[in-house]
Amino acid sequence: MEHPERTTSGISGKTRLFAVLGDPVEQVRAPQMLNPVFSSLGIDAVLVPVHAPVGQLGEVVRGLQRSRNVDGLLVTVPHKDAVRRFADVNSPAVELAGSANALRRGEDGRWYGENFDGAGFVTGLAAAGHPPTGRRVALVGAGGAGGAIAAALTTAGVARLDVFDHDAARVTSVVERLSRYAPGRVVGGAPDALGAADIVVNATPAGLRTRDPLPFDPAALTDGTLVADIIMTPRETALLKAAAARGLPVHHGHHMLAHQVEMYLDFFGLRRPAPVGA
Repeated sequence: MEHPERTTSGISGKTRLFAVLGDPVEQVRAPQMLNPVFSSLGIDAVLVPVHAPVGQLGEVVRGLQRSRNVDGLLVTVPHKDAVRRFADVNSPAVELAGSANALRRGEDGRWYGENFDGAGFVTGLAAAGHPPTGRRVALVGAGGAGGAIAAALTTAGVARLDVFDHDAARVTSVVERLSRYAPGRVVGGAPDALGAADIVVNATPAGLRTRDPLPFDPAALTDGTLVADIIMTPRETALLKAAAARGLPVHHGHHMLAHQVEMYLDFFGLRRPAPVGA
């Protein structure tokens, strides 16, 4: 199916709609990354941010799903766990992660849930020269994104994954879910785990706002420990600044999203077919 070239000024009644849902939503970068891709591929579609307050998520999602020109949803904090219930079919990745970050309308009219956070994070980590296989990793944050990253790190073959969260029930949920897949390799974070880790990941929202406290203190880390943050805006979070000042290598949040773009195109069926004979 061919898609005519489109700029944002060329949005019409035929333009297909995608939304990224969050609360807040000002920080999302997906529209800045995906809309130029749509345009360059000649796809008549647009991705817009939609502020979906926590208490009204169901109303927002069901309303968008009933709109016949909405083909898909991306999901950010804090909705990745709750949004699973709005999918008719969830993928194995969603079940393993305990969260979803993308929903699409299928040709059969049903909605399909998927999670690319973990795959995007691990792919971005490896592409930046930090493959996690065989490494000891500490993950701070066991919410929607954290659960997905925990699942992907486990399947990528980390030697040990220590999980931290202020909500003990979240830690228990992640550990129990992943321990069925990798017995003994996923544990609740012990006090000395940060200092023993090769890689420490912030998967909490701490850092979105300038007044946020650090999710953990880089001073507790061993020299050479990689500090990774999944927050994309601001690019240089307070955590990454503090880690760099401590002389530690850092890994920015934009890598996770950048490596999900290709996955999104496949999931939403938006790739332009190759020319005949190519």
